This record gives sequence, structure tokens and C-alpha cells, in this order.
Amino acid sequence: MQGLKIAPHNVLYRRGRYQTPDGQTVLASLPATAAVAGRHFDPILVTYILAQHYDQRVPQQLILEQLWDWGIDISEGEVNALLTERLEVFHQEKDELLPVGLEISPYVQADDTGARHQGHNGYCTYVGNDWFASFTSTDRKSRLNFLEVLRGPHRDFVLNEAAFTYMTEHHLPAIIQSRLRTAAGQQVLDAAAWQTLLERLGVTAKWHVRLASEAALLGSVLAHGCNPDLVIVSDDAGQFGVLTHAQCWIHGDRRLARLNAFNDQYQQEQDGVRERLWDYYRELKAYQAAPKQSKKAGLSARFDTIFTTTTSFTTINEVLKGIREEKAEFLRVLERPEVPLHNNVAEGDLREYVSIRKVSGGTRSDLGRRCRDTFASLKKTCRKLGVPLWDYLLDRLTGADTVPRLTELIRRKVAAWRARKAAAASA
Repeated sequence: MQGLKIAPHNVLYRRGRYQTPDGQTVLASLPATAAVAGRHFDPILVTYILAQHYDQRVPQQLILEQLWDWGIDISEGEVNALLTERLEVFHQEKDELLPVGLEISPYVQADDTGARHQGHNGYCTYVGNDWFASFTSTDRKSRLNFLEVLRGPHRDFVLNEAAFTYMTEHHLPAIIQSRLRTAAGQQVLDAAAWQTLLERLGVTAKWHVRLASEAALLGSVLAHGCNPDLVIVSDDAGQFGVLTHAQCWIHGDRRLARLNAFNDQYQQEQDGVRERLWDYYRELKAYQAAPKQSKKAGLSARFDTIFTTTTSFTTINEVLKGIREEKAEFLRVLERPEVPLHNNVAEGDLREYVSIRKVSGGTRSDLGRRCRDTFASLKKTCRKLGVPLWDYLLDRLTGADTVPRLTELIRRKVAAWRARKAAAASA
């Protein structure tokens, strides 16, 4: 028979206090199993509260009532404090995830969702893959915001060659680029200093400032170790179109699926186009499983055949044209077979965040918003790495350090994945 013992208990620690010959007082330290960070609650109780709220989505009031039923002497304010305060050990580890993920991953998947904060609309940006997950809530969504998320804990702007390449690709006027070239190689430490530099160089037009800022942010992302060959998989949201971008095929199909056919002929043509699209998708999956150079030209030609189709349904023709114009992004898998054909991992990881938002509404304090992002990131990352969240939380609260840093586990997972890929390619 399996069972579970739940009972409150109290521990009284008698700490020795000694006076040294020079008159100073020395107080014996508490053991690792004592209260967490000076609080009057042991690590197991604190772990339980964190796991119930951030893992099982139990509201604070229900946690409080359950603890009272068990005879725990704790107040509503103390439960809230345990869930939000003195948790730097977790915030620090969460902040390490994204930089390491961007450094060693061949691809990441990105998406965002609404996240109200202090009564105003906000957004949560997700970046992750099969090895890690990172959630970052901000007040807006844009390409500038996405690049700031990728930049992680850094706050600098870097005018390196990657930045100037971005400016050229996005058609920033040559005269503006020449002004910025006078500051090439500089690392501007923060947003205020960057704005001062732009004003000094005469870069003041809104469009010019935006493009220059995006470029310098991308320069910072790459300067801090991001893989320059990183592929970003997303839906067709424009803010994610940086570095090497790959389109999600499921979102491509949604452009067709959401069209309203006005008659039977339109419906038949819509169904026929979608059927050909999914047949082609299955061919791409087969190529992905066993990539061969000889198949690439045929798959590329078949893409052209499908998406140059002309129907009597004008709206379908416009959608097909839009997909055709993004051919390189939809066919990224031909050059990079390791890149997913869809963005399901991002959407799946965000789904739980959306559920929490619908039940609990928005966050009310900056600290509460940070905690929600931190524990959502740590929970999903632990799941991907095969680490029980309970073991992880208790290990960090006690300082036992028997569970390796999550970033170290990510490195091991990616190294093992690369080794399997190399073995399969040489077989």
C-alpha cells in the first residue's frame, strides 16, 4: 500500500553563542535543513507552497486554507511573501537560461500572448525549444521588444558589422549609415546613452531611430554569444523576423483554413489546395527524417507548382501568393533539416501560461510578474530536462546543489543531440 504522511511539526534550534578574547560574539549557524532565508518555515513547507502555486496553479487563498486545516500557523501575508520575496536564487537561474539557449541551440521557437499587468494590456514573449523555455513579460510587443528579450540581462547597444548588415538589409539610407559608421565598434551602455548618441549624430527621424536601434540591439545579441546561425521558427508575426527565420507550416495552412468559401466551387478549390499543401508537408517531413541532396531541387519545384496555382477564388490566390513570397522561410528545412516544420512547442508551452491568465487575470506588482515568468520558465525547462520540479525547488532552497545547474543540463542535452545527429549522418 502506498500512502502519504502530512503532519505539522516544529523544531527548536538551540544555537551556541560564544565570546572571543577580543570581545566579539560568534553565533553558531543553522543547519541546511533549518528555515529558509531566516523565515520560520522549513524548506519542505516552502517547496510545497511554491509547487502548489506555480506548478499546480492553486490560488494563494486555497493554499492558505489548506495549511490552516493542517494546523500550520501562517498568515495570508506570509504565504504571499514566500511566493514572491527572497527568491533571487531562482530569478538568477532563470536569467541564465535564454543566453545559454541562444548560444548552443541550432534553432529556437518564438511566440507571444497577452499578459495584463496592473490593469493594462501587456504581452509575454516565449523563446524556447525541446531543451529550455524562457518567458518574459513586457508592456508591448514589437521587433524592438523581441530583440530586447533576446538580449537578456544586458542593456547595451553594439554597432558591429552584424548591426550594419541589418541596416543594409532593411534599407536604412546610406547617409544615415555613414553617420553611424563614425561610432562603429562602440558599445553603448544603456538606452539613455544610445539616445544621446543618436541625437549627436543627427539620427532623429522616427523610422531611422527604430531601424538603427533594432540593428544595434541585434549587434548586442550577437556580441553576447548568440549563435549567428540560429534559426528562429515562428508564425507570420513580423516581430520575429530576425537572424534566419523559418515559417510555421501550420500557421501557413491557417491562412487558407480561415477563409470563408461563398459557394460550393470555392469550397472545393479551397479543400483541394489545402489537401495538396498537407501532402507536400508530409513529403517535407520524410525529407527531414532522411535528408538527401538529390531531393532538394524536386521539393523546391513542387513548392512552386502548388503555390502558383490559380483558382477562381481570388482570396485564395492572394494567400498562395503570400506564401510563395515567403518560400525561403517555408523551405528552411531543405538547408537545415534539424529545424522544425511547425511552432507547436512554443504554442504548447504558452498554453499553460494562457490558462493561468484566464483563471487569475493579470499581475498586480512588478515582483509578481517577474515571479510568474521565472517559475513558468523553470517549470517548463525542468520538464524538458527530466528533472522533477519538487526535487529542483527543494535542492535550491536547501542549498544542497545535488541537482546540476539547468544550464549545464541543457548543454549536456544539446551535446547528446548533436552526437546522435552526427552518428546518423555518418551511418
